Amino acid sequence: MAAACLATAGAAAVVVTGSPAQAAGTLHISEIYYNSPGTDTRSNTSLNYEWVQVTNSTTKAVSLTGWTLTDSSRHVYTFGSFSLGAGKSVRVHTGKGTNTAANRYQGRAAYVWNNDRDTATLRRSTGSWADACSYNDATRSYVYC
Repeated sequence: MAAACLATAGAAAVVVTGSPAQAAGTLHISEIYYNSPGTDTRSNTSLNYEWVQVTNSTTKAVSLTGWTLTDSSRHVYTFGSFSLGAGKSVRVHTGKGTNTAANRYQGRAAYVWNNDRDTATLRRSTGSWADACSYNDATRSYVYC
């Protein structure tokens, strides 16, 4: 399924559908599940149905230690000591859980991602921009970036 993601730069919005850089391999946000199913109860199960997936489409493992993932309200998740393998993805869940190679947990007791619109921004440990994905659709629960 071909899907597009809106990447924001300042006030301007650009539709991202894939680029030569992605074809060569990047570390990028590939999906956001922003509206957990059912009523928002703030249960840990409900919180963990909110997640952002980061994908490494390169041929080498990439250290994400110190990288950050933020939303428009500036909730910040900072990756601890972690390396994402070549061709692998990791989901960053809002709630609590045990970190694994495929799932990381922010440990929050409240939702991060708005159910109607928001922007996820991934930054390197140096603070430089790596990727962003925006959505603006309250009728869906997820977006492919």
